Amino acid sequence: MHARRPAAVRLAWIIATIVILLALCGASIAFGVRVIPLDDIVAYFTGSEDGIAQAAVEKRIPRTFLALIVGAALGVAGAVMQGVARNPLADPGILGITTGASLAVVTGIAFFGLASPTGYIWVAIFGASATGVFVYALGSLGRGGPTPLKIALAGAATAAAFSSLISAILLPRINVMNSFRFWQIGGVGGASYSKIVLVAPFLIVGALMCLMAARGLNTLALGDDVAAGLGEKVAVTRVTAAAGSFVLCGAATAVAGPIAFVGLIVPHMCRLIVGVDHRWLLPASALVGAALLTASDVVGRVIARPAEIDVGIVTAFIGAPIFIMIVRRQRMRAL
Repeated sequence: MHARRPAAVRLAWIIATIVILLALCGASIAFGVRVIPLDDIVAYFTGSEDGIAQAAVEKRIPRTFLALIVGAALGVAGAVMQGVARNPLADPGILGITTGASLAVVTGIAFFGLASPTGYIWVAIFGASATGVFVYALGSLGRGGPTPLKIALAGAATAAAFSSLISAILLPRINVMNSFRFWQIGGVGGASYSKIVLVAPFLIVGALMCLMAARGLNTLALGDDVAAGLGEKVAVTRVTAAAGSFVLCGAATAVAGPIAFVGLIVPHMCRLIVGVDHRWLLPASALVGAALLTASDVVGRVIARPAEIDVGIVTAFIGAPIFIMIVRRQRMRAL
């Protein structure tokens, strides 16, 4: 168990995270194929800059915004899924949610001519939601009901099966594969203001649903029977929280592709900072998720100049060793 953090300590950590996040936003605008000096960035915002620097800043600002909102969405979705499943290894990727969203998008493109950005978002949310319900139902079979281990195993099996289905759909369709393979890696390089405006309402609705369930998630951590005994509407809380996380995950996946590990490692980092109270954990996960994805995007642009590495690859390199560490830690606790 993580110790309960005093409110002043939590607030101090939140403020520090916001300061780091603002610094990362500045770095995201400054660094890329061409490094933009601070004077040129200030000149752009004061309206006295034009030319190459202006074009670079105009391209990087929506990219930074998209990294912020997608990272925040995945961080909150991961924290909520871990609370709903009562499983520290729960994550949109591990539970197959992002793979389900990807399968839905591929199916829409290949068989129904899906092409509109709004259609991508709705189809991805439907795929994420249907996959979440399927994984929970599969993990509920047998004796003992929906245990954390059974849900995790069901999610891993579903993700593997859906990945095979995606390959089966793409292989005979070269045109679909070419448009899908870059999106599948996960990245924010194709950001635009229109894309941000389009996805923002979905992310706001999903975030509000998750925040509404924050107090209930604290009670669910005690177990369903105890939560019901304390007057918590267990089914309503679980459905509201899960639906909010599916909306966040589906919408984020639609605009940025399936980005791995953000939803897994961010909640663990935030529990060390603000404790386990979801009323603090969810806002902290949004901030740290935004910071992690923005930092990963900057790293991907800097280490491979003049080319760049997609943010989904960078987060996988960061997340894989942390995932192994979390698994080892859970095994040690179980001994």
